Amino acid sequence: MSADGFAPRSTRWLILALLLPMAAVNLLAFILPMARLGMISLLESQSGGILTNVFTFDNYINFFTDYFSYQLIWNSLVMSFIVTIGTLIAAYPIALFLHRVNPRWRNILFVITVSPLLVSSVVRTYGWMVILGNQGLINGLLMQAGVVESPIRLMNNALGVYVGMIEILIPYMALALIAGFGRLDAVYEEAAATLGANAVVRFRRIILPLTMPGVLLGCLLCFVLSISSFITPKLLGGGRVFLLATEIYDQAVVQLEWTKAAATSVIVLVIFGLALALYSRQSQRYE
Repeated sequence: MSADGFAPRSTRWLILALLLPMAAVNLLAFILPMARLGMISLLESQSGGILTNVFTFDNYINFFTDYFSYQLIWNSLVMSFIVTIGTLIAAYPIALFLHRVNPRWRNILFVITVSPLLVSSVVRTYGWMVILGNQGLINGLLMQAGVVESPIRLMNNALGVYVGMIEILIPYMALALIAGFGRLDAVYEEAAATLGANAVVRFRRIILPLTMPGVLLGCLLCFVLSISSFITPKLLGGGRVFLLATEIYDQAVVQLEWTKAAATSVIVLVIFGLALALYSRQSQRYE
C-alpha cells in the first residue's frame, strides 16, 4: 500500500487481470442472456412462436391487466414464504446441532446432511409421489391402522408441493445457516446462564441475534429457489397449483408464446431483485 492509501499500479493491474475472467463469464453467461430475454419480452410474436421485429409493451400490459397474473404472483409469493419458513424451522435445529457437535463427528454428520444434494430433485420428487400417492406409503399405513377408510389426497394440491419443496430445500438452508453461525460462541450462553437467563431467554437474546445473518442468507436462498422451481410444483401439484414458474413453462413449451414467457420471466427477476434488496437492508441492520 502506497503513502496515498492506494495500491501500487502493478497490484491494481494484477487485481484487474484476476477479475477479468469472472467478469467475462458473468457477461457471457448472465448479463447478455438477461439482456436478450428483456429484448424478447418487448417483441411482438405471431402464431407458432414466430418472433417479429416490432417492439411493443403489449406483453406487460396484458400481464398486468389480467386478474390471473395477480393470482399467479400471490400464489408464488405465498408458496415461497411458507416453504421458506418451513425449511427454516426444519433446518435450524440441524444446523445448530452440527455447530455444537464434537468436531470428530461434525464432518461425517455434515456430509450426511448435504448428501441429498447428490440426488436429482426430479428423482426426489418422484420419490415423494410414491410416498404421498393414494396407494403410497402414508395412505397405506393410515388405512392399515384403521385411521382412514379411503385414501386422503396428499398430492396434486398445495400440500404435496409444500412437503416436497421443504424436503428438497433443507440442505440448502442448512448450508447457509452453518455458514452464518461463525459468530456464535458458547461463552456468551454460559455468561447469560450465570446471570440467570433460562434457555428461552438465551435463545431469544443471544443465539437468534448472533445467527440472524445465516438465517437471512438461508431465507433468501430458499425463497429464490422455491419461487423459480417448476419441476416439483408441476409434478406434486398435478397441474392444479398455478405458479409463475409453471406458467412460464407452459407459455414457452406448450403454447409457444416466447414473448409472454420472457415478459413473465422478467417480472420474476424483478421479484428476485426486491428480495435481494430486502435481504441487503436487513443484513446491514444485523451486521
